[in-house]
Amino acid sequence: MKIPRIFQNQPLKVDDYVELALDPSHRLISVLRLKEGNPLVLFNGDGYEYISIIHTLKRNKVGIKISEKIAKNVESFLEIHLGQVISKGEKMDFVIQKATELGVNKITPLFSERGIVRITDERVEKKIQHFQKIAIHAAEQCGRTIIPTIESPTALTEWVFKRSENTRLILEPTAANPLTNIKLVSPIAILIGPEGGFTDEEINYAIQYEFKPLKLGPRILRTETATLAAIAAIQCTAGDLGI
Repeated sequence: MKIPRIFQNQPLKVDDYVELALDPSHRLISVLRLKEGNPLVLFNGDGYEYISIIHTLKRNKVGIKISEKIAKNVESFLEIHLGQVISKGEKMDFVIQKATELGVNKITPLFSERGIVRITDERVEKKIQHFQKIAIHAAEQCGRTIIPTIESPTALTEWVFKRSENTRLILEPTAANPLTNIKLVSPIAILIGPEGGFTDEEINYAIQYEFKPLKLGPRILRTETATLAAIAAIQCTAGDLGI
């Protein structure tokens, strides 16, 4: 069986005894049905993995003993910041999960003119926590040692205005530039629109702040498809998926 990986948002060191929270404890006890002595890997976002064993099992708590600290170089050397207009339902969850697997470092949910999702001030913090939890679970599954940062949802114009990445891209189906015509220099910002696309004003505003319009082939892609296709294409061209 694959050794489970659990994220712990706290300092870790060899010989530490760590009590897991209720959620991961439930997963290990009730879902995976692990026992005392079973191996486990902890990580906390510092770039290392902490080889451990299950030391104690209580009704709702799992106690872990750390035995070894090892470096694991699985992170992409490209720094990618994804600006994603929030999509409806589970699509945004899917994008965050897969973007994490593909090595993105930071994700900012955006509001745009044609975006149909709005989040009230009262729900913002809860939504960020939800998105961060998805990123954590994705990192646990794919072997990453760094958790992407989920920034607070903001207006597209504000996000564009604040960008300073060396390469800034906006996906636009009518653009003339394929990826092969663009020099990719990390860090990279990618701007992805909603199902209805960007308005002309939004495109021109992004271009004003040095975003290059990018076309991904002759077909119109759904927003979640476009996001993953863009990240994968960039990683294949200049990152750790190079072929």
